[in-house]
Amino acid sequence: MVIDCAHPASLARFWAAALDGYEVAPYDDAELARLRAAGVDNPENDPTVLLEGGPPRLWFQRVPERKAGKNRLHLDLRAEDRETEVERLARLGAVVLDRREEWTVLADPEGNEFCVF
Repeated sequence: MVIDCAHPASLARFWAAALDGYEVAPYDDAELARLRAAGVDNPENDPTVLLEGGPPRLWFQRVPERKAGKNRLHLDLRAEDRETEVERLARLGAVVLDRREEWTVLADPEGNEFCVF
């Protein structure tokens, strides 16, 4: 799955922390050389960042435009204790958008909606 965003490195870190078993793919010497050849001086400025640990694998890619409107696709997360998980995600940088009887709608740090059940 590919997620468009303004800053792939920081959004990938948010989702790595939010999802069990995921981590930002490590940067080996070959990857760092590829970035330098593309004019990227630091992994923090990488235009595409991979999260490993799925399935699914998640890619975060930089796009010039900001998110506009509601997502066409969003993730639904399940939690043993919904409120505890919502509080944890908020501490990571998510924002609660709506509370329903069976789920809570949140937005990640770039405004992409997702739900916790």
